[in-house]
Amino acid sequence: MNHKLLSAISLCRKAGKLRMGMDVVREAVQDGSAKLVLLASDLAKRSEGQILAACEGRKVPVHTLPLDMEALWQVTGKKYGILAVCEDGFARMITGLLSEI
Repeated sequence: MNHKLLSAISLCRKAGKLRMGMDVVREAVQDGSAKLVLLASDLAKRSEGQILAACEGRKVPVHTLPLDMEALWQVTGKKYGILAVCEDGFARMITGLLSEI
């Protein structure tokens, strides 16, 4: 299942609909382009709290992935722990995959 999830995230990135990193994701949440926020399983609690607060105010769904930053590095190219999906179709696809886990 994690392979499908990584593939979906990779496809989203290649389509230019994935934002990565705290500041970039927070900006996407604030400007309304973030449809879904994904957190690595090993994200620091402080960072998690900050992004949860931003998403709560804008009603953006947040999911913690069953993947750590090392696994996400395979598709992002850097060790990011916070990702924003900025397209409804990708958000639905990834949410569906997460519900199967």
